[in-house]
Amino acid sequence: MGTQEDIITFNHVTFKYNSDEPLALNDVSFGIPKGQWTSIVGHNGSGKSTIAKLMVGIEKPIDGSIKFYDQIINQQNLDNLRQHIGIVFQNPENQFVGSTVEFDVAFGLENNSVSYDDMQTIVPKALEDVEMLDRADYEPQALSGGQKQRVAIAGVLALDTDVIILDEATSMLDPAGRSELISLIHRLKEEKDVTIISITHDLTEATEADYLVVLNKGQVYQTGMPQDVFNDGDGLTEIGLDLPFSIRMERALLGNSHFITYEGLVKKL
Repeated sequence: MGTQEDIITFNHVTFKYNSDEPLALNDVSFGIPKGQWTSIVGHNGSGKSTIAKLMVGIEKPIDGSIKFYDQIINQQNLDNLRQHIGIVFQNPENQFVGSTVEFDVAFGLENNSVSYDDMQTIVPKALEDVEMLDRADYEPQALSGGQKQRVAIAGVLALDTDVIILDEATSMLDPAGRSELISLIHRLKEEKDVTIISITHDLTEATEADYLVVLNKGQVYQTGMPQDVFNDGDGLTEIGLDLPFSIRMERALLGNSHFITYEGLVKKL
């Protein structure tokens, strides 16, 4: 479990998509620390995307419970839940619903019956938060993949959610776009008092997080701070995960297997 108050908790959650299929999640328990960046990592088929769907009520467990604070997530409170938890998906091309950037950010507000006058204040502020205000009147096709993801995050920020889930949100971005988005995540976490949950198979991205949940074959393999989790480098490799470049290089050159960032490797060398 997390080392401080948990904003979302999974309690012995089991889930399968169809009765004749194997379990996607099997007796999964963990907590998401409030106000931190938690990265949920695992190889394809480990259950990490299922976790995201359960968090926002797209799917429901067949056993166990999921809580937002002390409130169980179920079909009866989904409308209330979605005022607190927002999600940004993998493909930015599929996320735009407005004809321009500002109309896209306003879309969610309209669905929540926010007044036009209030939107005139909220939309520019959300775009400013993600450094996209100067592109408010741009059409989607004029934006890069990273810029589209920024707009998607602005749409979540406009709704003033407590939690932002990023479901493989960096996987389709080039290195520059990925780096910019990770920097934005760090800044939003510090400035907005928001809880970040990133779903990813990229352990290099996961080194940036405050807390990790590692999944393997539908079960929790390990949880903890990155430096603790990555000290089990051999175990992570055995379950099919590629260690970050910085850790692989340290092991190859220095014979160590401890957690180290890319910047830390440069300094050490």
